[in-house]
Amino acid sequence: MNKAAKYLYFLSGFQIYYKIDMEVFMKVSRRIYWPAVTLIGPGCAKEIGGDIKDLGLKKALVVTDNVLVKIGVVKKVTDVLDESGINYVVVDDIQPNPTMKNIHDGLNTYKSENCDFVISIGGGSPQDAGKAIGLLATNGGEIKDYEGINMSKHKSVPIIAINTTAGTASEVTINYVITNEDTHIKMVMVDKNCLASIAVSDPELMTGKPADLTAATGMDALTHAIEAYVSTGAYELTDVLALEAVKLIGESLEDAVKDGNNIEARSKMAYASYIAGMSFNNAGLGYVHSMAHQLGGFYNLPHGVCNAILLPHVEKFNSANTGDKLRKVAEILGENVEGLSVEEANAKAIEAIMKLSERVGIPKGLKELGVKEEDFKVMAENALKDVCAGTNPREVTLEDTIALYKEAL
Repeated sequence: MNKAAKYLYFLSGFQIYYKIDMEVFMKVSRRIYWPAVTLIGPGCAKEIGGDIKDLGLKKALVVTDNVLVKIGVVKKVTDVLDESGINYVVVDDIQPNPTMKNIHDGLNTYKSENCDFVISIGGGSPQDAGKAIGLLATNGGEIKDYEGINMSKHKSVPIIAINTTAGTASEVTINYVITNEDTHIKMVMVDKNCLASIAVSDPELMTGKPADLTAATGMDALTHAIEAYVSTGAYELTDVLALEAVKLIGESLEDAVKDGNNIEARSKMAYASYIAGMSFNNAGLGYVHSMAHQLGGFYNLPHGVCNAILLPHVEKFNSANTGDKLRKVAEILGENVEGLSVEEANAKAIEAIMKLSERVGIPKGLKELGVKEEDFKVMAENALKDVCAGTNPREVTLEDTIALYKEAL
């Protein structure tokens, strides 16, 4: 095999950045999850009417939150539905960190209104809620029955997942998270049957969002990319996607935070979020998410902010088991790592993450969010049970977890 045939090259702009060794790649069987159709780029949400008609769908349950209704984002989508003659009913009470009640109330509306598909509009919370409602519509039972990996038997009703933030990538993944309000635990579901029929990531729907939301969701995307890159499930393709996401975030997140209407920065972040989602969708995540889920369940805190605060601490802990991988992260984020040892390069990567987090205004520690040390033990016990812990590159104990929470305080 000659050199040209041996490598699959990935392009960024006009330069070759990454390559996959096909001799290695083709020796292992992989199952890759990817939405059947993705619309991405400025104005792409205007195209959904034709796609919905092609699927033969009649009436949508639009799942969203009241903030997006108030600021007019939902109307931009429902105007397209009106113009296309597509019927719909709107459920706009999805709260951050959606609850079991949100899901079962939404399902009741889906049934009473005789809907046959779901349109989710928003960031991670409406997207996760839309998946949960769609799965329950075909599988029955209670949403808590589906905690874990591939617990459903039947494919969800069709889901058109319209993303409005560059961060969670929930519109393209098989993951969703629902809060059990009785136990204060965020239940993590990884289910191939919840994959959207059409994923939509339109930067025009992301403009004008507050700087703090942009920063939090952007750091969430960075966490997805880095956790996928060092995951035990990582392989050649997911590494390429993860590193390109890190590059795009490093180039554009600060600009998107400074100017919420910068469409170029928003577009880069939309792509970064999307490909980071594709990476972790197929490689898995890690212990940053396991710990962040507990903070969200206990305190109802913004997921992206929790991830951003925890990321450098967990990756410093993980670096004992990640070899020289973090060197590339440091380099992409602008650090000079030439001639450095593995340990020194790892430290540069951690430093780069912390500096970016500080520049976009992320709180320095969990104490600023009202987190209390007295809750660490219970949260640590729950973090160890979290699905995302399974692909963390280093084994974690209860004592390790408590220590990490303390470091991040």
